[in-house]
Amino acid sequence: MSIEQEVRSVRVQILGEEHNIKGQASAEYIESLASLVDGRLQEVQKNNPLLPRHRVAILVAINLANELEKLKKEHEGLLALVEEAN
Repeated sequence: MSIEQEVRSVRVQILGEEHNIKGQASAEYIESLASLVDGRLQEVQKNNPLLPRHRVAILVAINLANELEKLKKEHEGLLALVEEAN
């Protein structure tokens, strides 16, 4: 089994809770993703202190999904431009 396919377990802190994340990515990459999620959750929680944690998580998930969809559309547009240029 190559390093890329090896499943590793990484402990991360998200909103003050410890989570064990398993994946095939490097520990550094998993930690960076956890840090991104933690930062987003903390930001939403800070701006909405009375919001329950599960609603904070839903808002962050919706925001991340929105960003992903915008990037997909941008990517498709760029691919179309490249195809036009060829």
